[in-house]
Amino acid sequence: MKKIVVLTGAGVSAESGLSTYRDSGGTWDNYDPMVVASIQGWYNDPKTVLDFYNGLRTRMAACKPNSAHLDIAALEKDYEVTVITQNVDDLHERAGSTDIIHLHGEATKVRPEDTFNDYDGFSERAVVDVGYAPVRLGDKDKRGVQLRPHIVFFGESVPKMTEAIRAVEKADVVLIVGTSLQVYPAASLYHYAAPGVPIFIIDPKDVPAYDKRITHIRDVATRGMKTFLEKLKEL
Repeated sequence: MKKIVVLTGAGVSAESGLSTYRDSGGTWDNYDPMVVASIQGWYNDPKTVLDFYNGLRTRMAACKPNSAHLDIAALEKDYEVTVITQNVDDLHERAGSTDIIHLHGEATKVRPEDTFNDYDGFSERAVVDVGYAPVRLGDKDKRGVQLRPHIVFFGESVPKMTEAIRAVEKADVVLIVGTSLQVYPAASLYHYAAPGVPIFIIDPKDVPAYDKRITHIRDVATRGMKTFLEKLKEL
């Protein structure tokens, strides 16, 4: 069975009602990422960070997977599929995808702030799924350690990059959906595709990707996935 690796960004969830981050009118136009999504921001003002992710969970609860999420999940009928997502929402899970690598963490989960680091080998044993419930300053584990979002903040390492690279190296087809390819190290992942592997990018805007193997489908995620599925039949 051929293996498709799908790299997704905020653009795949935009049509579900979750705003992108870097586009005009996106999340970072309204919030300073260094305040609400950086490790220094957490150290400086954890309540503001918690409030930001509480709000995100509330918005996520009101959203549903769109047809792009569903089409990606449906690929599993005929292919071995790994989804590598920069998104912290759970829309791929809710659409039915079963093999998902969350590079930047998961907003529906929290962990004690002294875990998931170099000292414990980035173990997720202490990670707790809270769904869409709020987490407050003072919410602690049984040891008395404050819970923090299970998110890779700006300024932190991306421990699942190695797993993601290995997946891309084994891919027969690489599909990139709804990412500006401006956030590193995730933006470099497609470079690990083996020689001759076709790469498709679905995005309505120009993206900084230069490789003769790339086919750029200039459309939003939902319509672009339909085009991709037709092109996939030709491979």
